[in-house]
Amino acid sequence: MIFPAILFFVCALLAIVGAVMVILAREPIHSALALILVMMSLAVLYLLLGAEFIAAVQILVYAGAIMILFVTVIMVINAGVEERTDFSKIAKFAGLPLGFFLLLETAHWLYHSAIGAAIANGPGAHAEAFSTRELSTELFRRYLLPFEATSILILIAVLGALVLARKDE
Repeated sequence: MIFPAILFFVCALLAIVGAVMVILAREPIHSALALILVMMSLAVLYLLLGAEFIAAVQILVYAGAIMILFVTVIMVINAGVEERTDFSKIAKFAGLPLGFFLLLETAHWLYHSAIGAAIANGPGAHAEAFSTRELSTELFRRYLLPFEATSILILIAVLGALVLARKDE
């Protein structure tokens, strides 16, 4: 029982550190790599919750495909060090209190809503449980066409980004 708790706190800390690194990194490629750390930490947290399919999708789709797309675009456009500006002094002083207020408001809403009560009480008796095998069978039988259409659209987007980023010789 102690190992899952330790693993949870380690992955939660890694996700938070990665998220802060995404914001504070000066190089775009470092931000993308920190985002991969966040995605992998979230996948481990999903595994701890018993959601194996969501963890696999998190790794394959987000940490895999989308982050490869980000890194490819960063490499193609040859993005350098981010230029820091002092654009808004109001955002610097109002951002933290407004963010804290948003966090409190979200917690208040969750506490007083039916969704929050359902989350706190756990799954009810009417909830259907699907195994990963049943979910994947349903995905690749009933929803195969939208799944493949999405992959083709992502491929077209990557090719479009490469064409737009190409320098004329």
